[in-house]
Amino acid sequence: MSNIDKQALREEFRYMRDHYNDPADRKKQEIYIAAEALLDELDKKQQYIKLRDQENEDIALTVGKLRVELEAAKKRIAELEKGHQEAAKQINSWRRLAKQNIAERGKDISELEAARQRIAELEAKLETADKLQDGAFRDGLKAGFSYGQTDDQSGFAQCMSVYSTRTDIGVKVE
Repeated sequence: MSNIDKQALREEFRYMRDHYNDPADRKKQEIYIAAEALLDELDKKQQYIKLRDQENEDIALTVGKLRVELEAAKKRIAELEKGHQEAAKQINSWRRLAKQNIAERGKDISELEAARQRIAELEAKLETADKLQDGAFRDGLKAGFSYGQTDDQSGFAQCMSVYSTRTDIGVKVE
């Protein structure tokens, strides 16, 4: 029923109630009063329906917004999980590399220690060889040989053996 029809009915009911106050027509008046009450109730129900419709529209809009937010959140979660998995793979790769580096570092330290020890040995041999060479030179001077050259074959052989322990230089002692 349109608002115009309801308004016209309402005006007619009021007119009838006001102009036909005949107590004998009490039944008609009750009908008009009941009809007007029904119109009032209909108006209230329609207002309630409008209110509920508006609430439903608001709820539908809210649900739509929440769905969009939910989809965005799901997408973000998927991106973060993918990033997390990639980061975990990278971390595992770095851990393996770190373990390899630690193992290689241990080997490098061992090699470094061996090299230091070898350097110390060679320096000691060099020092010994220098002392032997200096001794041979002095012995040559004592013996009166010129320029410190000597026929001390055993001193020469001893000196050469110190210098050439790691090589294939063969020194023949006569």
